[in-house]
Amino acid sequence: MPDNAKKAILQRIQQALKHSVPVPFPAAADTAVPDLFQGQPEDLAILFAEQFTQLQGQFSWCESMTEVCQQLQVLAAKRGMQKWFCTDSSLRRALETAGWNLPWHNQLADCHASITAAECLVARTGTLVLSSTASGGRTPSVYAPVHICLATTRQLVYDISDALALLQQQYGAALPSQLSFASGPSRTADIEKTLVTGVHGPKEVFCFLIDQG
Repeated sequence: MPDNAKKAILQRIQQALKHSVPVPFPAAADTAVPDLFQGQPEDLAILFAEQFTQLQGQFSWCESMTEVCQQLQVLAAKRGMQKWFCTDSSLRRALETAGWNLPWHNQLADCHASITAAECLVARTGTLVLSSTASGGRTPSVYAPVHICLATTRQLVYDISDALALLQQQYGAALPSQLSFASGPSRTADIEKTLVTGVHGPKEVFCFLIDQG
C-alpha cells in the first residue's frame, strides 16, 4: 500500500475516534435478538456430534454408564492404556458401580488418559465447557495426552450464551475459579504455518454422551 494512502486511512481513523458516530438503529442495538433455534435434546446431540467430530473430537453415544465403562475398557485394551487418571471421587464411584475394573493412576504427568466431567456441552460449536469444579481441578483436561469427558444429554445447550446463563443460574456470583471452552484437541499453526495437534493440550479428546431421556 502506498504511504500516502496509508496516511489517509490513518487520518480517517483518528477523525472517527475524535467524533463518535451515533448508532443508525438505536432501538435495534438495545434489543437482544432471541435465538430462533428451539431444538430438542436429540437435535442438540446430533448437532453437537457433528460439530465436535468436525473439530477432530471423537464422539460416542451411550445409553448408560455401564456402556461407557464397556467402551472405555475396549479402548484401554485396544491401545494398551493402563494408567487412568481421575480426581473426581463421585465420577470414579459412578464408573466403579457401573463395572469399571481398571486400576486408577495417581500421577497425571505419566498417565495415559484423564477422565473428567463437564459443566455443559455447546451444540452449536461442538464445545466442552469445563471448570475447576466439574473437571476435578485445572490440569486434568489439559496435561493428559488423551482427555475423556463424560456428560449427559441434560447438559446440552445450544449456544455459548445459553452455557453462560446456565453457569450463572447454577453458581450465581460464586463462579468456579477457572472456566474453559474446549473445542476438540489442542491445535496450533505457529510452527511454519503447519497445523499441529497436542502442543498446548491433549492430542485426542473423547466425549461420551450418556442418554438421560
